[in-house]
Amino acid sequence: MLNLSVVLDDAARDNPDHEALVFGDMRLSYAFVNQIANQVANLLRARGVRPGDKVALACPNLPYFPMVYFGILKAGAVVVPLNVLLKRREIAYHLEDSDAKALFCFEGTPELPLGEAGWGAFGDVPDCEHFFLLPATPLATEVPYGESIWAATAGQPDRFETAQTEATDTAVILYTSGTTGRPKGAELTHQNMLLNAMVCDGMFDKADDDVFLAALPLFHAFGQSVILNTGFLRHATVVLMPRFEAGAALDLMLAEKVTFFAGVPTMYWGLLTHEGGHTQEDIERIAGSLTTASSGGAALPLEVLKGFAERFGVNILEGYGLSETSPVACFNRPDRPARAGSIGRPIWGVEMKLVDDDGKDAGDGPGEIAVRGHCVMKGYLGRPEATAEVLREGWFRTGDIARRDEDGYYFIIDRSKDMIIRGGFNVYPREVEEVLMTHPDVSLAAVVGIAHDTHGEEVKAYVIPVHGATTSEDALIAWARENLANYKYPRVVEFRDELPMTATGKILKRELR
Repeated sequence: MLNLSVVLDDAARDNPDHEALVFGDMRLSYAFVNQIANQVANLLRARGVRPGDKVALACPNLPYFPMVYFGILKAGAVVVPLNVLLKRREIAYHLEDSDAKALFCFEGTPELPLGEAGWGAFGDVPDCEHFFLLPATPLATEVPYGESIWAATAGQPDRFETAQTEATDTAVILYTSGTTGRPKGAELTHQNMLLNAMVCDGMFDKADDDVFLAALPLFHAFGQSVILNTGFLRHATVVLMPRFEAGAALDLMLAEKVTFFAGVPTMYWGLLTHEGGHTQEDIERIAGSLTTASSGGAALPLEVLKGFAERFGVNILEGYGLSETSPVACFNRPDRPARAGSIGRPIWGVEMKLVDDDGKDAGDGPGEIAVRGHCVMKGYLGRPEATAEVLREGWFRTGDIARRDEDGYYFIIDRSKDMIIRGGFNVYPREVEEVLMTHPDVSLAAVVGIAHDTHGEEVKAYVIPVHGATTSEDALIAWARENLANYKYPRVVEFRDELPMTATGKILKRELR
């Protein structure tokens, strides 16, 4: 038996009174978080959810997330975390594709909107038998739609015997698109997720009383493994930040004496360039507590790396991974010299190599990164052909092009996939293109990433309009905003009479870039 929820069970048994979560004025112990998780597990069992069933969770970084996340796992069910920026049609697709039996959904507030207004009324969503609302008002039992989690769990026992799951059973399904259009669910096992957290715990420096700042979204693999699971494994305190803002993050780092911060490059850029409200003494106090800073999701600009080390006295450690690798596969460990611009070396128990287009060893490259080891997913849910395309003889083909130096450090050169990374979020061009082409005035669309000072990349769409089209470029952007998550819709649209293509009709996106 192996169940990822052991990281909460162990902390609640050994340090029941230690603060597990901090959110605003709330300071919740491991014992309390574990009791609520047990009630959630009992609720699911009572409603007929069985081991192996899928349960979706749509929630920002609020105390609800870990309580429900571990409750689902305790019940032996599979967590399907949903990006809280998704719109109704996107959420409906994820629920249907995963065959989710239940959905736990945050109500949303003006400060923390969740999808479009009123999308929580899920009467038209197929095959979701139970809808539990996570109310914005703490402990509210009466809610405008669905069933309040507090009303549903009232009277449920606060003890639960964790379901016996195998190491190879699926624990979490993370949706990712790759280059194949509609998102695919990467099945990550209890072993995948637990070992990734254990390896991260072993690599990162420990403080006497660790405090992790959860600024990364917990619905993302990076936030789950590196912050939530590693933090709970370490019996640390996790400070929840639902939406990153540099000044507020610095306030929390100062007030809570944060020792561990992980973020995407734009977060570090924000912390480094934020002005106003913090004295040099404040910065020195933050630097005095902070022991570890980790970055991933996109390449970290060298000037940000240098500037952060100078201001906060901590070297940012860069790593690399994907949803399909749980996610950490490669990292600059603190006990080894870091290489600026490098994603580091493979983590313990993981192998990496560079291959050519035919899958043959490319030596030190350049070549496509291939990964194998405990971090690699079991496959894409219900998509054996897509799984076979990326998992070849045990090696996961990432689509990322890199080189390797003489000491085994890897350096990303390019992405063979067309994926765009906007502010640390993955944007998959084909998915955006398919939505754009549902507009009556769009004949053909090609989406690429263009350089952006703060987001790394911005989404741009080249569009061939239909004959007689009346929509404008600005109007199409506004329409896309209504039909795509905020990080996906193109901020730039350019109409063209034709697009550069190969003789076989393939759009030459390299020329568009």
